[in-house]
Amino acid sequence: MVIKGRVWKYGDDIDTDKIIPARYLNTTDPVELAKHCLEDEDPTFSSKVRNGDILVAGKNFGSGSSREHAVISIKAAGVSAVVAKSFARIFFRNSINRALPIIECPEAVENTETGDTLEIDLEKGIVRNLNKGMEFKIKPFPKILFEIFSHGGLMEYAKSRIEKMKKSKGG
Repeated sequence: MVIKGRVWKYGDDIDTDKIIPARYLNTTDPVELAKHCLEDEDPTFSSKVRNGDILVAGKNFGSGSSREHAVISIKAAGVSAVVAKSFARIFFRNSINRALPIIECPEAVENTETGDTLEIDLEKGIVRNLNKGMEFKIKPFPKILFEIFSHGGLMEYAKSRIEKMKKSKGG
């Protein structure tokens, strides 16, 4: 799985309140959430971001509450992946649940600016900054994550596994 996109870079400690402010938690509509993604950090983000773009951030991305709204808003805005120095554990888990690739790579963060183009090869474990001709190693994604992502998230993956088991038992 290779992801290629234009970068939007932000700093450290982008918490879930900055990703999707609490005043918008009264909806689960992805289109509505996308309109307000990163609104308090960058009021112009939702009007600039395009399908396939990549978020790059510093340490502790996604800290705060465990709301899945944050991941939903990022994906619905068109972001294809998030690269950061580190992620809050609950955001990491929610990203897997919602099939949003997240990559911890401090070196890539340090050597990437807004407007750069990144290419991320999740199977080979490589992040390339195409503007700067730089390449960074990451831990390749395990096969199970590709399966979860190919189904669109953990719930869909689990449903497909249950259906497979039913069929193999004749039910």
